[in-house]
Amino acid sequence: MKYLFLLFMLFGLFSCHEIEFLEHQDVRIARDEWGVPHIHGKTDIDVVYGLAWAQCEDDFITLQEQLLAAKGMLGEVKGKDGLVVDFAIKFMGLREEVEARYDIEIRGQHKDLLNSFVDGINAFAKRYPEEVLLDDAFPITNHDLLVAYQLGLVDISGAGNDLRNILEGNIDQEEKLPVGSNAIAISRKKTDGDKTFLAINSHQPLEGWYSWYEAHLSSNEGLNILGGTFPGGFMIFHGVNEYLGWAHTVNHPDLSDVYKLRMHESKPQHYYYGDTILQLERRTYHAWMKLWGPLKIPITRTIYHSIHGPVIKTDQGYFAWRFVASRNLRMSEQWWAMNKAKNFDEFQQALKMQAIPSTNIVYADRYDSIYFISNASVPVRDYGLKWSSTLSGDSPSSLWEEQYYPLDSLPQVLNPESGYVFNTNNSPYNASHADDDPLETDLNDVMGFQGDTLYNNRSRQFLNLIEQYSELSYLDFKDIKFSTTYPDTLTSPTMVNLELLLSLNPDKYQEISDAISLLNKWDRNTNIDNTTAALFIISLKRLTALLASEGKINRGGLITEEDCVKAISQAKDEMMDNYGQIDKALGEIQRHIRGEISLPLSGGPDVLAAIHTQSLDNGIYKGVAGESYIILAQFDSSGVQIETINAYGTSAEPNSPHFTDQMERYVNRQLKPMSLDIDKVFEKADTVYHPLRIINRPM
Repeated sequence: MKYLFLLFMLFGLFSCHEIEFLEHQDVRIARDEWGVPHIHGKTDIDVVYGLAWAQCEDDFITLQEQLLAAKGMLGEVKGKDGLVVDFAIKFMGLREEVEARYDIEIRGQHKDLLNSFVDGINAFAKRYPEEVLLDDAFPITNHDLLVAYQLGLVDISGAGNDLRNILEGNIDQEEKLPVGSNAIAISRKKTDGDKTFLAINSHQPLEGWYSWYEAHLSSNEGLNILGGTFPGGFMIFHGVNEYLGWAHTVNHPDLSDVYKLRMHESKPQHYYYGDTILQLERRTYHAWMKLWGPLKIPITRTIYHSIHGPVIKTDQGYFAWRFVASRNLRMSEQWWAMNKAKNFDEFQQALKMQAIPSTNIVYADRYDSIYFISNASVPVRDYGLKWSSTLSGDSPSSLWEEQYYPLDSLPQVLNPESGYVFNTNNSPYNASHADDDPLETDLNDVMGFQGDTLYNNRSRQFLNLIEQYSELSYLDFKDIKFSTTYPDTLTSPTMVNLELLLSLNPDKYQEISDAISLLNKWDRNTNIDNTTAALFIISLKRLTALLASEGKINRGGLITEEDCVKAISQAKDEMMDNYGQIDKALGEIQRHIRGEISLPLSGGPDVLAAIHTQSLDNGIYKGVAGESYIILAQFDSSGVQIETINAYGTSAEPNSPHFTDQMERYVNRQLKPMSLDIDKVFEKADTVYHPLRIINRPM
């Protein structure tokens, strides 16, 4: 027994390690006056390690929340709300998709980059254990990160709309369209000098999982790019390098299908598929839900899958869901290739991977190429079926395989005569001057892009403004980008006749005649001093809520006079209750708020300088989405000049000086100059340091 005890002691001595942290000498992080990280590494792999470390320094909580959800552990921290996300990921089978595809699709440098980024997160968690939300969640793995990416792609591709429709019983409803982003590229055919302009202006949430994080990445292996990524992204999702830049906006192809299953009459959990009878696959999942303090309870759910995908039982029957977004793990590899591209040919070669399942792309470069494509991995489908409706689950012809239409079949415009391309989440068949637009063909019957007859207010206003210029200066370009005015005729893809909201007869509705008269005379501007903009924005919010409650958010939908009267009445009542007047200046009601800072905020839903708000208990509307991270670039033959702004600041840490330091510039539309010259950046930096790495040493 004595010898056995000594043996255990010896084993313990040889297997016990002390964790030691040393500076990662191959990576340097420079923080500029705004706290933006400029990360330089000896290799690309070194750079992504530094990016992971910088993200953890600035917003470790948000990064952890995403990865907890990917691991199915968010409920242990966020309670019921987190548990919903945990089981949504399990329902979609994202973990199973990653595990099945990982060894096939994740190879070479792509795998090394993932490893390095994950190592950086885990090292930070080890160094600062007091900031870890849940000890059991670490170490993070490559699989966890990829599951988080898949979740984001499901959301961005619009696939989740079908899931919501099933759960809400709106099986045949069109999807609710996303609210927006802008991207503009202007070639030297249209500018007043030798510069090509690019506006990168995604309308994301201002905070949270899918808010923009600004970073500059540079290596000795040719990487040099500045732009935006989300917490957890190991590359720039859209931005500018020394040669080119691109912007993403959300598009609306049909990348998700719903099938009604024909269940067997006497065999439970069996369904018909062609000439066969198949049994639903049963999957049981377990998770924990936090109640209060350290108290947690176990939760178990059973989820069923058919040959099509995950299955939901509702009062209307069994429905299966099939979507594109989780069927490729190489999306980060494609983005990395886009980051390192040096010309249009290299950039397009990256696009041909078709690993990013959706989003429009607007591109410009120093060689004066401009380009628009409505990027999508659209499955090859049977022309004989109506893919916008619920499909029959027992028909094999409705089950598409993983074969997608090639890149050259998608709507796109390269170097148009008009000298500009743009997208404001409008139809991809309206991407330039009418003479240069892509033609909508019968192929769109299976692709499902928004048709060329539907506009939004941003697309109408952009076209109104751009056609006023034979050539633009950079200041003209900025004026267009920051326009806060609605077009002469209001519209929306889901409210085509939205102009009706501004054109009611005040004599017909005496109780709201004062509000109608104000709206009739409104100049359509949403600057902070405007005294009708708030009434319009609140009326539009009430109108949208009314249509949603009645299941009327449909592509190509129309509103009625009765709808408008109800909305304006509710808006008037709210304004009188909260402010005692209906002509309150917008900036007194609509605010840009973080911590103790509250600033007047211009803009509104679907103007070019778009802002979306949420109401607070005190009657104030807080900006929560829309104008977020903005990049404006000017390319010439020698390189690029860049200006950027973010909504709040680089850090999500309330005690950081960079928690709110960009807010005043943001509301005043004052951008900050940024440089890709890494040597000059380091010379002027406020701080320069190395991230730490773990060195395991035997005790």
